[in-house]
Amino acid sequence: MELYPLIFEPILKDRIWGGTKLKNDLGKNIPTETTGESWELSDVAGDVSVVKNGTYEGKPLTELMNTYPEALLGSKVYQQYGAQFPLLFKFLDARSDLSIQVHPNDELAKERHDSFGKTEMWYIMQADEGARIIVGFKEKSSPEEYLEHLENKNLIEILNEVPVKAGDVFFLETGTIHAIGTGIVIAEIQQTSDITYRIYDWDRVDANGKSRELHVEQALDAMNYNTTDTKKEYTKVLNTSNIAVDCPYFTTAYLPLTGEANVDKEGSSFTVYICTEGDYTLTANGTQYSFKKGDTILIPAGLKQYSLSGKATLLEIYIS
Repeated sequence: MELYPLIFEPILKDRIWGGTKLKNDLGKNIPTETTGESWELSDVAGDVSVVKNGTYEGKPLTELMNTYPEALLGSKVYQQYGAQFPLLFKFLDARSDLSIQVHPNDELAKERHDSFGKTEMWYIMQADEGARIIVGFKEKSSPEEYLEHLENKNLIEILNEVPVKAGDVFFLETGTIHAIGTGIVIAEIQQTSDITYRIYDWDRVDANGKSRELHVEQALDAMNYNTTDTKKEYTKVLNTSNIAVDCPYFTTAYLPLTGEANVDKEGSSFTVYICTEGDYTLTANGTQYSFKKGDTILIPAGLKQYSLSGKATLLEIYIS
């Protein structure tokens, strides 16, 4: 495999809650004024990413994984997952509140949907003044209490609303009831899954007067009714990978780059960099590659040594 940083065509999604910040803040060529998501790197069936740079331009991610599984994914990842990409990377622009929802765990998702579960993390890239998210219950709840509040349209009274600012990190294990609030741009890292149980959608209807499907029954046994501690504190040492989230599905580090950082990997996992601020250059095998805010790149596992230089804020993601 020719080893170089891969960048992919964004897969843009129109959403009832979407806006224009993906264009204005991140330079995405959005097709509508209600574009809510940019899928940066995906192996979800029907939404497989396509390379947009270098030798493999125009090739779908699936073809590269089938042709060069270990060089792309890494020895450990290939052994664990085979020739499938286990993570999904997105940017989200919430012009208005997303639905209140929950994601099933691996066992439930496999049984019902033949899919991975959906453990995920959020990095808050931008937040309007007063912005908040909904994560978990205020106090330990129960299916009965939850259903009663849902029926009475006051579910929000028993949910935990958390104010947010740029740089905040939240880790959401499966089963955590949640919603991204109005006025937030998020970088999301999650398992490869598009399984969402929508519980409450603020009584919204689309342009045709139709409301979106709810999954109240399916959510009942997927939900964690205990309180959860989702916010993650992390260090911000310059030119260093500061681990913010470390779970069985992925590790995410915060890398504030000012100057140069040399990277030496062992080849067990691919690495993904999301640029949330600034711009930088990656140098590998004597070649320089330039990236900017809004770029998500995939470093094949076979590319073990390279350097990063510039002034940028990066999220570094791999499977440990």
